[in-house]
Amino acid sequence: MHEDCHRWNGPERDSSRRIPPREETCGKIVRMFVGNTQRVLGIDPGLTRCGYAVLDARGASIDVVSLGVLRTPVQDSLPARLARLHQDLTEVLAEFAPHSVAVEQVFFQVNVRTAMSVGQASGLALALAHAAGCTVVQYTPNQVKEAVTGWGGAGKEQVQRMVQARLGLSVAPKPADAADAAALALCHLAVGPMHQRLIAAGAPDVHGRARSRRKAG
Repeated sequence: MHEDCHRWNGPERDSSRRIPPREETCGKIVRMFVGNTQRVLGIDPGLTRCGYAVLDARGASIDVVSLGVLRTPVQDSLPARLARLHQDLTEVLAEFAPHSVAVEQVFFQVNVRTAMSVGQASGLALALAHAAGCTVVQYTPNQVKEAVTGWGGAGKEQVQRMVQARLGLSVAPKPADAADAAALALCHLAVGPMHQRLIAAGAPDVHGRARSRRKAG
């Protein structure tokens, strides 16, 4: 089990370590859906730091399953870093078996190099989640802020405070990448039901951003 299995935010997971998925549980972690529990994995893509958050929602109750950051060594080559991130994301998907995966949509970046690395990490997350049979959804930063705080222009600190309040955490989740991933998961829990109804009705592409490989029934 990952060392970040805590109520809020444990130590960041070191991507240089290989931690195989296990069957054991931690707190309210389960490897399959029980009843109408919805498990969502939020991913804030990045090559140096890739934030992730796993939330379980049952009715109005939302529990934090895991929250942390996947890192790749900056001194490694690009192919090596992508391979490490690929492995770590694969392990997260296999271990936590989410039903839905919410990924931040790559938005405009002034720094071209940063935009490229974020795009590469985002592509890995989207492809791996799709291959795992998850419902895959993308949200823009403004969509996430509006869903979590009620205002699309909210700052990072405001988002962190709202994530803290909504998840009932004693302190604001850190680092910011993990908090952003949790906000993505919360955003999907807020608007996801409409996406699910549209997908169930046969829509292959919801607003150009949501797709599912799961079959009804």
